[in-house]
Amino acid sequence: MSVAHSHIGPWTLSDVLALPEDPAQRVELVGGQLMMSPALGLPHQRASHRLHNLLEQAATEARADVEVFEAINIIVPDGLLIPDLVLVDAAAAQQATVAVPAHDVLLVVEIASPSTRVTDRKLKPSLYAAAGIRHYWRIELDPAPRLLAGDLHAGTYAETEHLAGATARIEAPFPLTFDPATLARR
Repeated sequence: MSVAHSHIGPWTLSDVLALPEDPAQRVELVGGQLMMSPALGLPHQRASHRLHNLLEQAATEARADVEVFEAINIIVPDGLLIPDLVLVDAAAAQQATVAVPAHDVLLVVEIASPSTRVTDRKLKPSLYAAAGIRHYWRIELDPAPRLLAGDLHAGTYAETEHLAGATARIEAPFPLTFDPATLARR
């Protein structure tokens, strides 16, 4: 990710939301600074698509009144973030247009890429926790797929690691069972 400097003064949420859509990159806002990341690689997109399908299926089976989205704007206290996957309260999603407030988000998922690894491990978890988002998952694809499922406790995420080749059993926000290896297989 890189920080953009083509704007005079700090960027605001309104400034960022007024930018034209650009499918070639994501633009996030943290502390008045823009963070931009390039379009996602194929392994990342494969994992995102497969986990999206697993989450939708599990939500349907649990009769959870939620929607699963990819790469939507989430308003957090310090700006605007775009997680790879987001689980949102269905009623709130129905009312949303350009962005969803963090209090309507049940789960965010980041899939670590070489260009986002530090941000996904350090910066974003602290921003999501400060926003009160209950569940934060990180998918690491290298050297083998693994899921780090975090639940918010006392302002930080307590993570449970699930490795490829073993069945991950998640209970919240609803039951979900899968092998992280399925996110990377062709």
